[in-house]
Amino acid sequence: MSTGPYKIVNARKRRLTRLADLIGATLSLPWRQWRRARPLDPAEVREILLIRTLYLGDVMMTVPMLRPLRERFPGARITLLTAAGAAPLLEGNPDLDALITYDPFWFSDRSGPLDYLRWRWRMRRRRFDLVIEARADIREILMLVRPLRATHKVSYGVGGGAWMLTRVVPYPGVRHKVEYHLDLCRALGCRVEGVHWDVHHSAAERAALARLLAEQGLAAPFVAVHPGSRLALKRWPAARYAALVERVARRLGLAVVVLGAPGERALVAEVVGAGGPRVHDLSGRLGLRAMAALLREARVLVCNDSAPMHLAAAVGTPALALFGPSSSVETGPYGLGHRVVEVAGLWCRAECDEHGCRHPERQWCMRQLGVDQVFAVLCEMLGAEAASAANWSQNCHSPGSLSIQ
Repeated sequence: MSTGPYKIVNARKRRLTRLADLIGATLSLPWRQWRRARPLDPAEVREILLIRTLYLGDVMMTVPMLRPLRERFPGARITLLTAAGAAPLLEGNPDLDALITYDPFWFSDRSGPLDYLRWRWRMRRRRFDLVIEARADIREILMLVRPLRATHKVSYGVGGGAWMLTRVVPYPGVRHKVEYHLDLCRALGCRVEGVHWDVHHSAAERAALARLLAEQGLAAPFVAVHPGSRLALKRWPAARYAALVERVARRLGLAVVVLGAPGERALVAEVVGAGGPRVHDLSGRLGLRAMAALLREARVLVCNDSAPMHLAAAVGTPALALFGPSSSVETGPYGLGHRVVEVAGLWCRAECDEHGCRHPERQWCMRQLGVDQVFAVLCEMLGAEAASAANWSQNCHSPGSLSIQ
């Protein structure tokens, strides 16, 4: 059993995790020597619990695990333990049998220790054959996995807590989180052929979206823009989004839909600005499922590193993602047809925990992304629609020295 190396950026958290592992591994040594790992027989697996709580984008990047697990363990009931806010995105998924919602108090301000005790009480009689913790975080392994009655408890050890698992999956190195999650399936003997993820909409939901688009006078092709992000450091300046939206609407003649949560209405108002009648503000009007349905109809989504970026990828819409402090290698839009604009070779990115800026100039990485560069990449993605615009040759020029993927 190995307690390192750790894949933890925050130095204080890394030190605390190392200390907790040292104490936990030492105290549990007699029990672990007595315990023998049982072979995993798919025929004996009847109840599977997959754990992935916050955040929405991370939950979406876990969805591709469901199909391989279903195929590997065809007789098993698959349950996902996830955050309440993410639950709507899983409705109607044919590879999922049940949902359990819980917002861990160590991540979320929507719950507290009493909520955790209630969750423990609800789970006291549940019995699982296989529990998979997809985050690889010592807090989740300690508080959510360890108390459960389960024959097999599986995760990575790079976030601490390896001594509480029955099987520690070797860490494959830095790679996209979708593959990071799928490697857990591969370690369990699953065949991974293609990536299956989507938001499964009903006919009624599709009809409701059609009515909304008709009310707004919207028809394809249109460009979707989501200027928000959970963390402020990941946001491209609103004024630049506004300039980009105006160019798309006025110079290319395309409709633009600007999206945002209810708490982002002021931000969206800045972006909509003087874009004209082709710009539609739908902030605060769409739930997660409705947003996913709208993104399915969009030609391109322009966004920061955020949950809607992963929703677009899941429903098959190309995303133009603007990255700063976070790693596009791990959390960029997954799949073909997407593009990423970011500063190449940024020295502070590897040590950034996205809550505090280490660069001498705050948010320097996002402010280095120019409107001209982003617009040029968007024109390339739009292809024929943009090529028919009168000012194509003037507006869509070389993006310069930024990293364009």
